[in-house]
This record gives sequence, C-alpha cells and structure tokens, in this order.
Amino acid sequence: MNNDNFNFDEIVDRHHTHAIKWDKCEADDIIPMWVADMDFKAAPCIIEALKQRLDHGIFGYASVPDEFYTSITNWFARRHNWNIDRSMIDYTTGVVPAFNAVIKALTKPGENVVILTPVYNCFFTCIESNNCKAVEVPLNYNDDYTYSINFHTLEQALSDDNTHTLLFCNPHNPAGRVWTRQELLQVNDLCIKHGVTVISDEIHCEMVMPGHDYTPFASISVEAQRNCITCGSPSKSFNIAGLQAAFIVSNNPDIKARVNQALIDNQVNSINPFGLEAFIAAYNHGESWILQLNRYIAGNFNLMCDMMSKELPQLHITPMEGSYLAWIDVTPTGLTSTQATQKILNEGRVMVNDGVIYGKAGDGFIRINLATPRSIVEEATRRIINTMKQ
Repeated sequence: MNNDNFNFDEIVDRHHTHAIKWDKCEADDIIPMWVADMDFKAAPCIIEALKQRLDHGIFGYASVPDEFYTSITNWFARRHNWNIDRSMIDYTTGVVPAFNAVIKALTKPGENVVILTPVYNCFFTCIESNNCKAVEVPLNYNDDYTYSINFHTLEQALSDDNTHTLLFCNPHNPAGRVWTRQELLQVNDLCIKHGVTVISDEIHCEMVMPGHDYTPFASISVEAQRNCITCGSPSKSFNIAGLQAAFIVSNNPDIKARVNQALIDNQVNSINPFGLEAFIAAYNHGESWILQLNRYIAGNFNLMCDMMSKELPQLHITPMEGSYLAWIDVTPTGLTSTQATQKILNEGRVMVNDGVIYGKAGDGFIRINLATPRSIVEEATRRIINTMKQ
C-alpha cells in the first residue's frame, strides 16, 4: 500500500455514534479537542480486515494466533530495530489495564511508584487503584518551552527504600517529548543502580514527528531489556482504541510470570475477535498509512502554531516531537488552566483538557488534540484565539 494516498481532510460526522469524545459535549456546536481519540477513519487495511471478519458472522471467544506475535516482532524489528522474542509477549485488552496489572504484579500496597510529571492522568488512577503512592518528579520546563528530565531529583526519588518501580512514558504524554537514546540510558542506569523496575508506556510510539526517532526503552541494552516491562498497542496510532487489544513485553521470566498472573487476576487476559484482526492488520499492512498520518499531524501543529504566534504570541507552545497532543502554557494570560479551559469551552465552544489532571506540574497548561481534519483544527484554533484575546 506504499503508493496509496489517504484522505485525512475528510470530515466524518461522529455525532450520535456513541463516541465518548463527541458525546461528552453538551451541544453539537462544541468542537471536542480533548481525549486522545482521532477523528480519522481507520486505515483501509484495518477496515478490510474487519469486514472480512464481520462477513464470517460468528463472534465467539477468540484464540490468539501466531500471526499476532509475528506482527509485533516483525513491526518492531523493521521499524525500530528492536528484536522481541515471542516468548516475551503477553496480550491484554488495553495499555491502561496492562500497566494496572503490571503495578499489581510488582508492588505491595503502600509502596511508591515514581512518575515524571506532567504525565498521562491514568498513571495516577492505576497507582491509586493498587493502593500505592504516586511520587511526582517534575520534568524541567526549559526557557525554550521544552521539557527535560531532572536526573538529580529523579535519583532522589528512586533511592527511597520504599520505591521499586518507575512508571515511564515514552514518548511522553502530554509533554510531547520523544526521549533520546542517551536520556533513556541515563534513566536505565539510575533504575539499575537503585533496584527499580521500569514500566514503560509506549502507546504513542508510532506518533513521531518528522526529524525525531522513537527508541524503545527495552532496546537500549541487555540490562534494560531485563529490567523493563513495555506496554504497547497500535490502538492510539491507528485509532482503534475501542477494539481493546494491547501487548506487554518482558524478558525477565520471573516478572513475566507475575504479570501473567496479574492479568488473570484482573480478568484482562483476552482480546475480542475484532480487536485481534485490527491489531494484526495495522502492524502487517499499516506502515504507509501511519507515515502519511504523522506528516499530516505535523502540518496541523504547524498551522496552529502559525495562527497563535500571530494573534496570541504571549502563549508558550511546547514543541511537539511526538503524539498528536499540543501542550500550551496559558499562564501569561493571567488565567489558571482551569479558568482558561472553562473560558474556551463556554465562550469559544471548544473542549480541551485542563493541565491539572496531569499532576501538579500541569497546572497552568492546556492540552489540545490535533488528530482531526485540518479545517477543524483551523476553526478550533480561531475560536481559541478569539476567546483568549478578549
């Protein structure tokens, strides 16, 4: 499918289709730019695979075939130079259930789980649901509005006797960082030094902007592979999150056995037949689609930045290296992030995420989902500008 051109400009009406992203809006004139859910149709290879499965007409419990495992191993070897042995892979219903189960497997109630904030809000809920304590290590917010890891503060948190796990986000949501190999090596060295296991959420790994390269945490060294549990899925990148299919990779037999038991205990050790077909189709045939999508998202980001720099130059926009989520500092307006979020919703009729849900370091920021047709990005950005200029 390398010669195909995909129409990301097509507007698909999602009103009244039981889509959380749109149904949460209280009125049809609101543009939802909040939850990480794309407004693009899935890749044609996925739609075709689902049609074939639908035509079969029987949708019972699914067994997981060899092709599921080879789709993962071939994809990551080809695209990211990470050689995964099939024996390292478990399957589950989603990445959030995955790191929920992994935390359950690796921690005891009351233990610390270190996180680098601002970070995906479900990190907090998964830690809390396992009766552990989330220890926030704020990322450095630099003068050029980029983020970096404060390794001194990180080591202090990792050295605590009550800390045995780091829940890591690679690429980072919402800070937009695609961590470099050198940064990952530094994190790994500290974790090895202090006996801390890494749980790496890599669900956004295919959403990487031109000029940046994603490095799987577990691929950086033999030691990292043994000390890291990777949680991944094509769900975010290929817009199939509702089909509930994900994987976990661990090269440590003891850890893998404990994780597998936690998946069973949490009853998330299965995949539905449609999720299975979509998963395999994405990794076997979706590369051309994802490459074009990333270029399109980069265009959306550039459009938003150009419009805001002309009309709202006081706002600070973090460079987006990965994901499709813009991260914007609204503190120069004099508004809190909660006030800005409500103002944009009530007056601009655009729903964005309030940065406070991503930890203390997210206060003062908003998150905007750019995975939607460019005309919608343009209209939403115009509404935000008009609202914030008042």
